[in-house]
Amino acid sequence: MLLSMLIPFMIVAFMWLTEGASALFDTSLHFLGIYPGKVSSLTGIITSPLVHSGVRHLFNNTLPLFILGTALFYFYSQVSFRVLLWITFLTGLAVWVTGRPAWHIGASGIVYGLASFLFVSGIIRRHIPLMALSLLVAFVYGEMVWGIFPGFRIDISWESHMLGAAAGVILAVLYRGEGPQKPVPFYEKEEEEEEKEDGTETGSGTDNREDARAEENKAGPTNQAN
Repeated sequence: MLLSMLIPFMIVAFMWLTEGASALFDTSLHFLGIYPGKVSSLTGIITSPLVHSGVRHLFNNTLPLFILGTALFYFYSQVSFRVLLWITFLTGLAVWVTGRPAWHIGASGIVYGLASFLFVSGIIRRHIPLMALSLLVAFVYGEMVWGIFPGFRIDISWESHMLGAAAGVILAVLYRGEGPQKPVPFYEKEEEEEEKEDGTETGSGTDNREDARAEENKAGPTNQAN
């Protein structure tokens, strides 16, 4: 659990350090965000999640990012790094291509991506603990769904929310065969073991008969010569 918290904690720490630097030097770091269609802002695909419009905006993203990130690294450790990187990249690139002509900043796109990935993955895999996690995510963060609709609040990047959620769904489908899977029922395991045992016994009997025929063939010519 502690190891699962490490990466999310580091990301959150960088977010707060960035906000602290902005306040300390009394400067806006919005230029580190994403401005759709502006080539010089392509770096914002990586840097925009670290920049926020204020402490309130940062605090609203801190707890969900830490909790959902920890859940990702704990339950989906085999694909966690790839999922996190792809959510960040796909969301940022999609916003750069399709977003409104404004500066898009904040980690909310990643939060939506993690929430949708965890929710859809648990349902696809049909693994009870993961399905329980899906229901927990839906219960705690279900109200976030309103943030993907345009016009809900004009001062938020609903594009980041919607595209982040879409990226999470896509990755949940793409990585459905990796990571934790639904355990095989005990009765299916017993049937497989019985089939293996039957196959081994059948194979041994065949080998014995073939060995006996070989010995008879060797013995036959010898007796005839005598």
